[in-house]
Amino acid sequence: MTTGAPPPPSGPPAQTPPPPDPDGFLTPRAYTPRSMWVELVVVFLVTLGSSGLTSLVSLADALLAPVPLASQTVAIVVPQAQASYLDLIKQLLAILRGVAWGALGLYLLWRSGVNLRRRLGLDARRPWADLGIGVVLTAIIGIPGIALYLGAVAAGINLTVAPSTLNDVWWRLPVLVLAAIENGFLEEVLVVGYLVTRLEQLRLPGWAVITVSAVLRGSYHLYQGFGGFLGNAAMGVVFAWWFRRTRRLWPLVIAHSLLDIFAFAGYALLKGTVSWLP
Repeated sequence: MTTGAPPPPSGPPAQTPPPPDPDGFLTPRAYTPRSMWVELVVVFLVTLGSSGLTSLVSLADALLAPVPLASQTVAIVVPQAQASYLDLIKQLLAILRGVAWGALGLYLLWRSGVNLRRRLGLDARRPWADLGIGVVLTAIIGIPGIALYLGAVAAGINLTVAPSTLNDVWWRLPVLVLAAIENGFLEEVLVVGYLVTRLEQLRLPGWAVITVSAVLRGSYHLYQGFGGFLGNAAMGVVFAWWFRRTRRLWPLVIAHSLLDIFAFAGYALLKGTVSWLP
């Protein structure tokens, strides 16, 4: 006996959209190629991409100066205040900012679902192996890097670099070591770990991923001259290639930190005793 009621639907029930949130919050948006490109542009405009643009302007200014590049000196770690303790505070704040920039890249990767242990090798499973590889990479990059720098200055295509002009105060060496470690963490996390991972997610070919990472690394060293760009871009090729093969970031952080420790602290200790140091 029929009742005249319509038959039940044969398919799944229609999904009704959730009611709008009165507070204006929406469900998290999925990552898309467009959103990842926007994220990359914003992150690097805030961090090292902006440094690259500033370095380009600094190089142009140096080229317009009435003296050759090699006769000009540029310092990396410089005093930031007249009073010693205020200078210390500002140096530590600059180091904290750099660490925060690197942490931002890691957070964005983690927030989007990237496994930082598996994709970046940020774990403690192989501390001695990571340290050993980092030391080897330090030698591979550092020894040719010194020769390239001296050759670039001699050829007149690089400024003379003074790694530090900090006054001889009790906190100088600890701050220089911390600044070196901050540089290693910031640059390798952002320019290798974060950037390479995002470009891989965007399906760029491997050669393009390595090229973008290397050129970006070279760009924010342009303030040192053309030699600074070429040397750091070459370092970027080696580091990005090695990371893509191993997925281990710690050796790169260690190698970069050691390179800068030798440059910053070594310069502070040897200045005035080695003839070729400015």
